[in-house]
Amino acid sequence: MKTTAIKIFLASIALVSIVLLGGCTNSLPVNAKNYQMTSNWGAKGAQPGEFNEPTGIAITSNEIFVSDARNARIQVFDLTGKFKRAFGNTGDKKQQLGRPMNLAVHGDELYVADYFNDQIKIYSLDGTFKRSIGSSGKGSGQFNAPVGVDVAANGDIYVADFYNQRIQQLSADGNFIRQWGETEKTGIWSGKFNYPTDVALTANNTLYVADGFNDRVQVFDTQGEYSHKWGGLFGMNISGNKPGWFKTVTAIKIGPDKNIYVADFYNDRVQIFTPAGELVNIIDVPSSGVQHSSIAVAVSTDGSLYIVNHGKHQVEHWQAQ
Repeated sequence: MKTTAIKIFLASIALVSIVLLGGCTNSLPVNAKNYQMTSNWGAKGAQPGEFNEPTGIAITSNEIFVSDARNARIQVFDLTGKFKRAFGNTGDKKQQLGRPMNLAVHGDELYVADYFNDQIKIYSLDGTFKRSIGSSGKGSGQFNAPVGVDVAANGDIYVADFYNQRIQQLSADGNFIRQWGETEKTGIWSGKFNYPTDVALTANNTLYVADGFNDRVQVFDTQGEYSHKWGGLFGMNISGNKPGWFKTVTAIKIGPDKNIYVADFYNDRVQIFTPAGELVNIIDVPSSGVQHSSIAVAVSTDGSLYIVNHGKHQVEHWQAQ
């Protein structure tokens, strides 16, 4: 009797596991657009237009800004990939970049998450240094390897503070307002982080977080309260290559269509979701050998994508066919 009960119990667990694993897998919609790469530019090097491990990207109506990480500079191109200028790796120390990561444009300013210098550095769009925010440490308003940044309409700055395992909200002049996550402590539960890599804000300040090594996206509402998450099984730090799952989320952007564009680095793809986390599309980005590809993405007003291919040291323009 007891043996039969145990067998039934174990069978039930197995069945539930199968249902959960299958039920949490998004499938690609049948009407998903077919994206194709229409152009690309860049190669490994240090000359204008070349890159050494590019990591971040931001776009305006007529220019593209790219973090050329190991060359410690920002390069600027027109929308066809023609080189225009570079900045960040020359000038006095306060103007120089250590390792620029994800980027954000707010008004006429470019915000750069400077991983090595533990600062957010702010430049005019022409490359003129304006100011920096933050310093090294784990106190309020300090950073330990910031990797992602976005800016609210009122100028508040949101930062993915990588090794401090938190997201910080600061005023425009760098004064601490609040944080999400527990400083220097990783976690898989809602509102906790495992090396967060990027942030993105809607117009009403709904906050989307690329929770990097938890392989998920977390969302916080306009009041800053936890709302929902997605990625893997229950969004609980389970990686995979199924549709809607991730293997390290490295960047996140909100498109003009309100959809959420996520760089799924070790899966070599960009995934697109509705704000609720329903899968819209997947763009597979070919990698180079053992190197991985899609580390960052930007969305233009016409809906085309500019994807940073880390392993190939290039930027790619993808359009829906």
